[in-house]
Amino acid sequence: MARPAPETVGDIALLGTGTIGASWATYFLARGFSVTAWDPAPDTAGRLRAFIDAAWPAMERLGLSPGADPARVRVVNAPEQAVEGAVFVQENAPEDMTLKRALYGCIDAALTDDAIMASSSSGLLISELQDGFRSGARFVVGHPFNPPHLVPLVEVVGGRATDPEAVDWAIAFYNAHGKRAIRVEREVPGHIANRLQAALLCEAFRLLLSGTASTADIDAAVSHGPGLRWAFMGPFLTMHLAGGEGGLRGALHHFGPGLQEWSAASGPPRLDDDTIETMGSAVDDMLGGRSIPALAVERDARLLALLAALDAPAPASDED
Repeated sequence: MARPAPETVGDIALLGTGTIGASWATYFLARGFSVTAWDPAPDTAGRLRAFIDAAWPAMERLGLSPGADPARVRVVNAPEQAVEGAVFVQENAPEDMTLKRALYGCIDAALTDDAIMASSSSGLLISELQDGFRSGARFVVGHPFNPPHLVPLVEVVGGRATDPEAVDWAIAFYNAHGKRAIRVEREVPGHIANRLQAALLCEAFRLLLSGTASTADIDAAVSHGPGLRWAFMGPFLTMHLAGGEGGLRGALHHFGPGLQEWSAASGPPRLDDDTIETMGSAVDDMLGGRSIPALAVERDARLLALLAALDAPAPASDED
């Protein structure tokens, strides 16, 4: 069977329907796909249905594609059934090398000769995941950011055995259906966004543990400061503007010595049980009893508002 063009795919196979998998299912349904899903947990159908129903109003606000229907999902009893005849498979098993490879062993023979299998893995290397499988040349990482039904980013990574055309097709597929897929040219644990996020998190942990600032003020320093710019402009363009007429070169000549000095002494914080408890208690105090579900609702509402703002036309500049 010849693989169809990315924009013409109609059915998605989904392996794993936890937080990430259920969010992916919601997104694909809103984009007009039908979804065949499998998960080993009990009451998969009920949990998946509940997630989709709760998230569907957000998808309606974002705009549904032709054919979008929250009922176009079915749950099957085995992973082999889910991938049968599928052109595209999104795998969302737990972040465990042994578990994922066991799952791939179940589906390897059932995948069609042209199927692309994308793993949502946030840090594992696809070269190690794909090794030894018949279909391994068509395995890629397709790592979303949480929650996938709202956040556009997908990082696509090929492994040593991956056919470059599989990476190209996966990027084209995600981008054809509303995602912002980026290419990771070289495998590194954590890909791109999680490595950037890890650097910021480690510094935030150090600032808290050293008594430099509270959790609330550290969070505010990001969300009310550089985070506002980062919503539409990444670190390179941010620094380019900071350099004025000199651009990035001017900024690095000016700020570079300080950046190197600040980061030189920054080793990773030790996350032992006592440290984790200290930071967890600090976050509990900051939340003042607000629950994780309530925080997630607030996050999603603000994401929707931000996405709407980013979709609005940018004001014309004097140079236009």
